[in-house]
Amino acid sequence: MQLTIRLLRESDGRWIGDVSELPGVSVYGSTPEEATRKVKALALRVIAEEIEHGEMKPAADLLQFSAAA
Repeated sequence: MQLTIRLLRESDGRWIGDVSELPGVSVYGSTPEEATRKVKALALRVIAEEIEHGEMKPAADLLQFSAAA
């Protein structure tokens, strides 16, 4: 499963990180690194919940994150 992390900088200096393949998976961080860590953790929690409740079938044994171009 390939997930794409998008990072955007707000006018107040905060960074927003989101995963486009998982609606609602969006976080704020004070640095790009913090936003990336936080959005990866949230994405993994959402995926785990969906698998646990039968809403998502694990597509593969590999989960990969990449940065949006």
